[in-house]
Amino acid sequence: MPGNLFVISAPSGAGKTSLVHALLNINPQISLSISYTTRPPRPGEHDGRDYHFVTREIFLAMAKRGEFMESAEVYGNLYGTSQTWISQKIADGGDVLLEIDWQGAAQVRRLFPDCASIFILPPSLEALEQRLKGRGKDNAEVIAKRMAAVREDVAHVAEFDYVIINDNLNVALRELNAVVLATQLACAKQLSRHQALINQLQKPE
Repeated sequence: MPGNLFVISAPSGAGKTSLVHALLNINPQISLSISYTTRPPRPGEHDGRDYHFVTREIFLAMAKRGEFMESAEVYGNLYGTSQTWISQKIADGGDVLLEIDWQGAAQVRRLFPDCASIFILPPSLEALEQRLKGRGKDNAEVIAKRMAAVREDVAHVAEFDYVIINDNLNVALRELNAVVLATQLACAKQLSRHQALINQLQKPE
C-alpha cells in the first residue's frame, strides 16, 4: 500500500518550520523530505538535516539530469526536491512530509494529485513581522522583501486542501495532526491496508 505525501506551504515567518518539527516529534513514522538549496546555511543549520546545501553549479547539473520533482528560485536562491527519494519512500508505504513554497507545491500536485496540501497562515501581518524580526536571521532589507512577498504567497491559499492559522503553536499542531490522521484513515487507504480483516468480517457463518 503506497504511503501518503503531505505538502506544507506558508509565507516566510508564519511558523511553518516550528510546526513541522513539532508534528514530526509526535509522528515519528513520517519522514521529512530534505530539499536541496543553493543558499548558505543559517546559524544552527546543518547539511543533510535542514537542507542539502550545494553550489549553484551542482544544483543546475542535478536539474539538467532530471533529479528534481520540483524546483524554484526564491529570494535569489534555488530550491529543489528529490523525486527519486520521495517516489521510492511512498512506494514502500512510508509517509513523507514536504515543506515547500506555493510554486513547488503546484508542481508537486501535478505529479502527486492525491497528496494532502496544507497552507499555514500567520494570525496577522503584525505578528508575521514580529516573528521575522524576532528570529534574528535576516537583516531589515531581507525582512522587507519577505513582507512584500506575503501578498503573493497568500494569493495562492485557495489552491490548497487545508488551511491552518498558526496563532497558538499547540492549537495549530492539533489541527495539523488531525489532517494527517484523517488522510491516513481515508476509506480507500483503510480498505487496502486491512483487506484481510474486511474479508474475514464478510465471511458467511
